[in-house]
Amino acid sequence: MGIEVEVISKELIKPSSPTPNHLRKLNFSFIDQNQFPLSMPIVLFYENSNISNQETSNLLKQSLSKALTLFYPLAGRINNYSYADCNDEGALFFEAKANCELSEILQNRNQYHNHSQKFIPLQPEKGINQYGSLFQITYFNCGGLAVSLAMPHMLGDGLSLFMFLNSWAAVARGNPVDHIKPFIVSDSIFPPGSIPGFDLNQWVFKDNVVTKSFVFDASTISALRDKYSSNGEKLSRVMALTVFIWSRMRATTNSQAKEAGNNNRCVVIYSVNVRQLLDPPISKQSFGNLIFTAPAVIDNADPNGKEDEFYEIGRRIKDSITSVNSESVKKLQNGELDYSKELFMECIKGEIDRYSFTSLCHFPVYESDFGWGKPEWAATSPILDNFIILGDTKEGQGIEAWISMTEEDMTKFENDEQLGTHLSVVMSKHN
Repeated sequence: MGIEVEVISKELIKPSSPTPNHLRKLNFSFIDQNQFPLSMPIVLFYENSNISNQETSNLLKQSLSKALTLFYPLAGRINNYSYADCNDEGALFFEAKANCELSEILQNRNQYHNHSQKFIPLQPEKGINQYGSLFQITYFNCGGLAVSLAMPHMLGDGLSLFMFLNSWAAVARGNPVDHIKPFIVSDSIFPPGSIPGFDLNQWVFKDNVVTKSFVFDASTISALRDKYSSNGEKLSRVMALTVFIWSRMRATTNSQAKEAGNNNRCVVIYSVNVRQLLDPPISKQSFGNLIFTAPAVIDNADPNGKEDEFYEIGRRIKDSITSVNSESVKKLQNGELDYSKELFMECIKGEIDRYSFTSLCHFPVYESDFGWGKPEWAATSPILDNFIILGDTKEGQGIEAWISMTEEDMTKFENDEQLGTHLSVVMSKHN
């Protein structure tokens, strides 16, 4: 499928009201400063806005201008790893036209991933250090459209991204702006800081990373939970799928750590939302990076081994997640940096195989209604190799996994027999 996307306009959308002087400098916290210098791209596909492209464009621009008044860092500029200059210079907004029907993408989702960068404003790793946010609206021949956003990870986490999208959509539907009260988090929650000798800029970003989506239905996930059990105890649906995906990636893809002699050792890293762990509690509408990374080292595990052993692997990953608690959050708030520099440096240097997971399950991924209904599909694009994002399907029963890896590894992974037997019927229609 030869999808072509032509950019037809580009402009800056500025906040409808100026940002007060005392809010114009957003200092980055320790967590902000230790995010990868990448954006988090998301694309929402809608069947039809039921109004003309021009009316859609005007509605989205006007409502975005109002929303940026509330989420003012998105209209500013990033100053290296130090702070965001909330100067109201504006978010970069593209409009584009695709030469195909939306149905061609919805019925063949992994073909979308072959062209995903055409639907995202700029390459995620290029130019993102400057703009606080970039948007693209893409119109299809059938009247459908895609709304995409790329936001620097230094400004906020995944929950923040969907908080903004849903707030923007609410403004577009005519909801009063004063009913939306985001709390913009900065170094007021977590102080700035650094780990001596630890520099994410040393990470080697691979150019040939691709992303594809894989859908697992409820019965498949239930069967995995049954298989990965011990003495009647079962893993959660997300953890069971995590272990399965890890095992198939581990079994079929190349090891980065062979030359370092660590081929039997790897680490599974999970992002953990810590909003509920803060004392005193903060607003549920907190916008920023409120996540910790939880690494679980796995030694000498056979990805083709006995299934009851996978329960223990899942428990090990779960234990690393639960180790992020109120006490560890309090330490970081007090400036005590309790991070394993050695482990993350091994990851940066490729001396240990890394599998990074983020779960968006139970996040409001499919709630952004701009006035013409909720999205038919939400998709993302390459971020890092061996990066996995899990999210509920639109119907809420299954889980869709967006998996990013090198092209060579993806070919091996897709052809794995065990993976193929676990993919849902829905997914087979999309290939």
